[in-house]
Amino acid sequence: MNPMIAQQRLNDLRIQMQQHHVDAFIAMSADPHMSEYLPEYWQVRLWLTGFTGSVGTIVITQNFAGLWVDGRYWVQAEQQLKNTGFVLQKQTTEPASTHLAWLSQSLPEHANISVNGQTLSVQQFEALNQIAQQHQFTIQTNLDLINEIWTDRPALPQEAIWQMAEGLNAQSRLEKISLIRSTLNTKNASAHFISALDDIAWIMNCRGQDVEYNPVFLAHLFIDTSRTILFIDDIKLSKELYQFLAQDQIEISPYTQTEIFLSQLSQQQVLIDPAKVSILHAQSIQKNNQLVQDINPSTLFKSRKHATEIAHIRNTMTKDGVALCHFFHWLETALSQNHPINELTIDEKITAFRAKQAGFIGLSFSTIAGFNANGALPHYRATKDSYSQIQGDGLLLIDSGAQYHDGTTDITRVIPIGTPSTEQKRDYTLVLKCHIALAQTIFPEGIASPLLDAITRQTLWKYGLDYRHGTGHGVGFALNVHEGPQVISYYAPTLPQTKMREGMITSNEPGLYHEGKYGIRIENLVVNQTKKFVDSTYGEFLEFETLTLCPISTQCIDLTLMNNDEKIWLNQYHQMVREQLAPHLQGDVLTWLIESTQAI
Repeated sequence: MNPMIAQQRLNDLRIQMQQHHVDAFIAMSADPHMSEYLPEYWQVRLWLTGFTGSVGTIVITQNFAGLWVDGRYWVQAEQQLKNTGFVLQKQTTEPASTHLAWLSQSLPEHANISVNGQTLSVQQFEALNQIAQQHQFTIQTNLDLINEIWTDRPALPQEAIWQMAEGLNAQSRLEKISLIRSTLNTKNASAHFISALDDIAWIMNCRGQDVEYNPVFLAHLFIDTSRTILFIDDIKLSKELYQFLAQDQIEISPYTQTEIFLSQLSQQQVLIDPAKVSILHAQSIQKNNQLVQDINPSTLFKSRKHATEIAHIRNTMTKDGVALCHFFHWLETALSQNHPINELTIDEKITAFRAKQAGFIGLSFSTIAGFNANGALPHYRATKDSYSQIQGDGLLLIDSGAQYHDGTTDITRVIPIGTPSTEQKRDYTLVLKCHIALAQTIFPEGIASPLLDAITRQTLWKYGLDYRHGTGHGVGFALNVHEGPQVISYYAPTLPQTKMREGMITSNEPGLYHEGKYGIRIENLVVNQTKKFVDSTYGEFLEFETLTLCPISTQCIDLTLMNNDEKIWLNQYHQMVREQLAPHLQGDVLTWLIESTQAI
């Protein structure tokens, strides 16, 4: 975005702030569902600043405008905010680095803070309210100042949704709703309000395309002991789907009627997830009811994939692996013939090969193709205005994934271009050793997932190295590529809901990034499986089954740094990849696969 446009929008907003007597304006990267990927209507932070990262918080006063982002985005944000009037604020794990700390230190007492309550979770509001009480700040949640200046604001999407094919889901809608109802009893709740789109899609056994990358649809859901109400624009429902939902006694109500409905409830104990419900919805409930705050039961249920769902995902991985073999064979051939290739070409080609596979819906996130210095930006995305040619010597990092009707994929590979340096080979091998360390880990069932991160990083730590992102995130079944509740990251708190259970699918993606030079990340998806021991005295244990099927480049490995167990793991992994993919390939691509999976 042209910096002049950002400056003008910032000035326009400040005029609105003056007119409404607002001292500080806050915008979160969120919508009423607290989604990671947002409809264009809710992309306020992007519209104001031009920063294209997936997450960030902005704070604006009459003499200050800051964007808070974590270490993944520092370099990117600094570049994109230049001359916009916004200043990068580097957020770390330290509480003093947050926007809340800045507000506490910088605003005068009795300051008036405006934040759109539709985009502020209960959890976020409580944190903000804590400092507000300390300094006598006023928090306004019922203003949408952006709407006053965003004159061509896009409408909310109205895409049709579909019911998943028979046999893909292990449980019916009614079975899932019944399971939720039985859980409410254990939480002393009589009703449940859900805004999280992935939870709603999972419960309804439906998918949509209202949000880029995530196959979800805009809706809210209310469940009590006798009623299930889906708040959705009925234009999204085909006549057939409408009938299916009616057969399951699911009522349909307009998407915009949630606040009215909730404010009319009385004498209920309503369960909400404070991280996934807006403060405006919570306040509507609180008028005549009591709130019960806990994680959505459906979040825990859907995190544990049924054996039949895992079987579908294995099939998805085969399809994805076939597409990737075609892509990497094309890439290797094109490079050897000196064809002009840039980062945008990588995105186009890898998407095209995936699109040929059965059940392909779209990408699961924007493809990250970063050559050399661009690879050091963990969430880099090439654009028509800024991209690199793939030429010379260096490392090409490709992080990509796809949505299929029967599964979700996410994979990262690093490919040497030309002749990699000794330093690059060392670093690549260290990251691979970290990946293998986690892949081989056996751990107690129920262990808090963040605790596994130290096992992964120990090899890098021995060299005084580290990376500023988590090692693993949960992945949905034909749903969001980033799902909880488990997360393998020592940055994350060890909460009860982060416990590792059988059937959870998680990414294994350690990395290493040298700013201005290159980046390395190796990623597979893994699923928790029971590890059988003869003696169960010390409880149940889990191990990881690697699901992703694609060769890991051996051209960059420094074999002197690999121990025998690590070599065995890599050889066994490559044998599995070859056995699973070879029947689906032929000709030069098959030859490429066989060569790429040779034992080291």
